[in-house]
Amino acid sequence: MLSNHSALWCGVACLIGWMATLSEAKPVIVDLAVGESVVYKLKDGAEKKITLLAVHETRDVFRHAVRYAEVQVDVDGTQAAIPVALYNLPRVVNGVKIDAAVTRGYLGNSSDPEIWALQPKADARLRFWDPDQPLLEPGTFGYPVKQRWFASDTQMANDPCFVDGGEDPDRKSIYYHYGLDIGGYDHWVPVLAATDGEVISAAGEVSERLTENEKAAVSPRYDVVYLKDARGWVYRYSHFSAILPHVQVGQKVKMGEWIGILGKEGASGGWSHLHFDIQGTEGSERGLINGYPFLVEAYLREHPGALLAVARPHKLVRAGDEVELDGSNSISDGHTIVSYEWQFQDGTTASGPKVKRSYSKPGAYSEILRVKDSQGNEDVDFAVVHVLAGENTRDYLHPSIHATYYPTEGIKPGDEVYMKARTFRVQGGKEHWDFGDGSTGVTCSMNDYASISHHYDKPGLYIVTVTRDSDNGTSATARLKIIVESKQSTD
Repeated sequence: MLSNHSALWCGVACLIGWMATLSEAKPVIVDLAVGESVVYKLKDGAEKKITLLAVHETRDVFRHAVRYAEVQVDVDGTQAAIPVALYNLPRVVNGVKIDAAVTRGYLGNSSDPEIWALQPKADARLRFWDPDQPLLEPGTFGYPVKQRWFASDTQMANDPCFVDGGEDPDRKSIYYHYGLDIGGYDHWVPVLAATDGEVISAAGEVSERLTENEKAAVSPRYDVVYLKDARGWVYRYSHFSAILPHVQVGQKVKMGEWIGILGKEGASGGWSHLHFDIQGTEGSERGLINGYPFLVEAYLREHPGALLAVARPHKLVRAGDEVELDGSNSISDGHTIVSYEWQFQDGTTASGPKVKRSYSKPGAYSEILRVKDSQGNEDVDFAVVHVLAGENTRDYLHPSIHATYYPTEGIKPGDEVYMKARTFRVQGGKEHWDFGDGSTGVTCSMNDYASISHHYDKPGLYIVTVTRDSDNGTSATARLKIIVESKQSTD
């Protein structure tokens, strides 16, 4: 049973959250210790007792970073394992939609343990919805970049952040990426407002009308915009190459409005992406709010029926050790995924949503996952595996490539496709491009991105492969998925 303090807090949280769902879809957020329970009231009046039974975490051998976590829950006698954050979506257990945002183990060696605002003595944060309830009310949240899903590298919710420049191996804390990084082609990709909201900070300026909690959620910088929506949530957009002139403190913006251009400014690590995060500032919603499920829901609303292959997050493993690649988080909107096929760099293949393999040589690998659904739709994603030679990140010496392209949607035969790559941790050599149609190219990135372009003569799904070798005998591979539509296509 709950302690008096926890029972009061959870009861208030559940009541407030449940009342909020009557007018607007959003999660009920509850922090629980192992053994504690809470009652969630469905919209039809039925009550479900939910108990946190256990928390399990898996850490790597290099930095003792949490690489995977799951919680065991009991929902009125039905038990289930719920994976925590990363690329996982809520699951329905005995009539309640549930996900888990964070566990206490992340806080132990995090560089910013306060960001989640997990309640004292709690072991995990859970979120609840009715089973048929949208995660957020339709029309209140949109996808924040104008490009195709997974058009480049990503780092989502609690991913131990391995910025391509390399982490200091003597640093004891881990940067668990507390937001959502969406990679893209810098200087060209429009960044859109995910919600209606008020600009409370832009280009270093800050509103004078913020509460103390809102001030705590804002870290002003020249390349950053903060918006606050009607829910009271604060949204951070970082690394703009340009913020549009009308985005000024106090101005109101509409969902889908163009607010800036994706870049690699500020503390970006040198790779071009949008850092997007959400923070609650009041009551049970204090702290970081995991937005990955909201991105999925918003993207599927804009692209109904889409099939989205997901082979992420990246893996970090010692040479010779076994690693599991996981495509089970792939998403088919309204259909069933009927096949998962893997194609590895060594020429071998495998089938199934999860496969295990090992690597004898250090390097950065990009393995291909191809999924098909019951309607014959096909999609691919890439499982990135960083293989180290030794016991710690001092041996993390192989190069790493970030590749991007533009445009990512509406490409027709004959259209020019612009691509960029930047290789980190290598001085000599060049990038070798295979465009997936029998054509090749060469670039050489030195301290910034190198550009190349190509056009395709026929419609199809093309896999672009970029490789670069280093002087120490290791190499890196990155891939891009480019879909060329028929000229008759209007989708």
